[in-house]
Amino acid sequence: MKIFQVDAFTERPFNGNPAAVCMVEGGIDDATCQAIATEMNLSETAFVEELEGEFNYSLRWFTPAAEVDLCGHATLASGHVLFSEGINMENNTVRFQTRSGELLVHQDKDMLVMDFPARLSANMPLLEEFEEMFAGSEIVAAARDKYNLILEMPTEAVVRKATPNMEAIAEHSDQGVIITAPGDRYDFVSRFFGPNVGVPEDPVTGSAHCQLGPYWAKKLGKNSFRAYQASARGGEIGVEVKEDRCLLKGYAVTVFRGELAI
Repeated sequence: MKIFQVDAFTERPFNGNPAAVCMVEGGIDDATCQAIATEMNLSETAFVEELEGEFNYSLRWFTPAAEVDLCGHATLASGHVLFSEGINMENNTVRFQTRSGELLVHQDKDMLVMDFPARLSANMPLLEEFEEMFAGSEIVAAARDKYNLILEMPTEAVVRKATPNMEAIAEHSDQGVIITAPGDRYDFVSRFFGPNVGVPEDPVTGSAHCQLGPYWAKKLGKNSFRAYQASARGGEIGVEVKEDRCLLKGYAVTVFRGELAI
């Protein structure tokens, strides 16, 4: 099985969010997918297999601990592999069949554009448990969907300096917690913590921006954003909210390619 490691949401190697991409031929069982993802020990490992129909592929995502319903950076990485390795040379759009429905990845010169479902959040009151998660960090608003909790902080500096309590985050969240604030040079910044799915802090989280896009659209009164995920590696994401869809835009670079010797 061919395997690639791709840094997503960056133009430079060793930045952005690394994802493994496995090109599957002839099927693969869940246990093997999970074992490979655990072996790779990245926030996500993607499994891509060609289906019937033009430019049509199945796509699944596994963290080191579990399969997940949606992953942005590993989808970007999968599209990058198909385009850059010449696997999908005849068309500039691929279709991925996933647990979150059909997702499209379009190649626009060197940039990739992903068409994802938007995720709406419901506002919620500020709770004492938020102080447990990020002691000493001011929280000014909160919202959640069925996957993630959003905690808004007043400034980019507060987001960057926030110290997470992983035990409290795991106890009081489902999949993960997003902290976010208006940016100094970007429309907004964020960080994402997902200890319940084996990802303590994710370097750059595409799926979180499907939730952050609609959240900030209400706050800022516009639909197009330049966003930055302020992890140690960091990454830039273009976000455009279009009704019930969210377009995520970014670059990717291959770090290595090889074959699984199993």
